[in-house]
Amino acid sequence: MQGGEGRTGPGNGEAAGARRRLYNGPGEKADTYARFSYYPECPRPELVFGLKPHSDGSVLTVLMVDDTVGGLQILRDGVWFDVPIVPRTLLVNIGDQTEIMSNGIFKSPVHRVVTNAEKERLSLALFYSVDPEREIEPATQLVDEKQRPALYRKVKVKDYIAGLYEHLSQGTMVIDTVKI
Repeated sequence: MQGGEGRTGPGNGEAAGARRRLYNGPGEKADTYARFSYYPECPRPELVFGLKPHSDGSVLTVLMVDDTVGGLQILRDGVWFDVPIVPRTLLVNIGDQTEIMSNGIFKSPVHRVVTNAEKERLSLALFYSVDPEREIEPATQLVDEKQRPALYRKVKVKDYIAGLYEHLSQGTMVIDTVKI
């Protein structure tokens, strides 16, 4: 093959180069961590959150949820919606780091876990994050000062992640601290 032509036709090399510039990968020291969560049955679920409302500070979260007990909810337009149970599937959440790097094109959903009066619930979340020493900001290709200005300021990943826990305890969203 010559001239940048590949299986998908002319210009394939140019498109791949643009993608590489848009997202330079997670870095050599990217973080991946898992969190197992156990939510016991709760006789008064209306009084207790399994997990407070929050968004994930990662690039991406892959969630394996209980096949029989719901509890995950997402917030949309001020209303909480139950995430349906689909047995033997993985749920993928966009994280705050993706929202920042995409300049808000992709949204990190606010979500929570509610408890169940009769059944316990288990989940496994895998979080994928950029190298903690890197700084993230909106990709330059997605910023135009006239049409689409930067919505987020540059932030070091480890500082952002550290702020997650503080904001979760206060019931606020850490992503709001980097909005311009």
